[in-house]
Amino acid sequence: MQAEATDSQHLAPIKKPIVLLVDDTPDNIDVLAASLDNEYTLKVAVRGERALIVARSTPKPDLILLDVMMPDMDGYEVCRRLKADPTTANIPVIFVTAKHDIRDEEKGFELGAVDYIIKPISPPLVKARVRTHLALYDQNRQLSIQVQKRTQALEDSKLRIIQHLGRAVEYKDNETGAHVIRMSQITRLIAQQCVDDLNWIERIYHASPMHDVGKIGVSDTILLKPGKLDAEEWEIMKKHTLYGAEILSQDSDPMLKMAHSIALTHHEKWDGTGYPYGLTGDKIPLEGRIVALADVIDALLSKRPYKEAWSLEKTVAHLKEQSGKHFDPKLVELTLPLIPAITAIRAKYPDE
Repeated sequence: MQAEATDSQHLAPIKKPIVLLVDDTPDNIDVLAASLDNEYTLKVAVRGERALIVARSTPKPDLILLDVMMPDMDGYEVCRRLKADPTTANIPVIFVTAKHDIRDEEKGFELGAVDYIIKPISPPLVKARVRTHLALYDQNRQLSIQVQKRTQALEDSKLRIIQHLGRAVEYKDNETGAHVIRMSQITRLIAQQCVDDLNWIERIYHASPMHDVGKIGVSDTILLKPGKLDAEEWEIMKKHTLYGAEILSQDSDPMLKMAHSIALTHHEKWDGTGYPYGLTGDKIPLEGRIVALADVIDALLSKRPYKEAWSLEKTVAHLKEQSGKHFDPKLVELTLPLIPAITAIRAKYPDE
């Protein structure tokens, strides 16, 4: 028995829900506080502006009891601002007011309130309404957490499929899996220099390994030929961009749409001499321009059966020489200072 008592002493105390009481009359605050007994942690605000500050503070209230008729900023305006702020929009608001016209109630619900209590209040009614809406709020939060977990699981599954598609090309090409990893890392590094959208940066990072997925449709006799391709073979090889785009077509997912664009355009050149469409300049999607640069950088620095690895100096000289020809000159300008970081990526993911 003593051991059980000792264990119970280490149990974490049950956290009380936080209820924010907003009313400019102290007597009304006292009545509300007495109605809720000791079941809740109470916070108080007697002005609308102060209520907004408290609602946005940490820890946030789990529910707000809000008076309508207050000086400077009435309860309706407080509610409107709470619902307009993503950090407080989901906190349930119950209006507590002497305004009992049906139009007043309609306005309150239209602004996002979950309930409407008429003064003078009934303590049992207040207690029951607060308990009900806190239970619903907690249920909704738990449901939201489950949805987020499920969404993340689906996102993780999608990423694994994308990565496996990228690896599938390794079995058809003489490039290594490490190249795909390095190229995607370099792609993200370059993207971070020219785009502020973190979601876009992550999309290009995860989509870039599929840039050559179309090589699955190219014959091994061409893909693995040790020597230089003849003109006919080269025309077949160039079709891997179209094959890749076809494999990744007809999907509305933003990441796969970007992968489609990359597969199709990563061999286009700034001066219009690339393939498959001979696009020029900004007509080439940004993701295609970035991946083209990242892919070539790592390929040049890597040893292949048909070539030795280039030195950093030779690679940098090539980038400068091809700026405005093969590559977007602005991207080259942004990439040159990244050479030390690119070198670190290559050291972290060496070829086997």
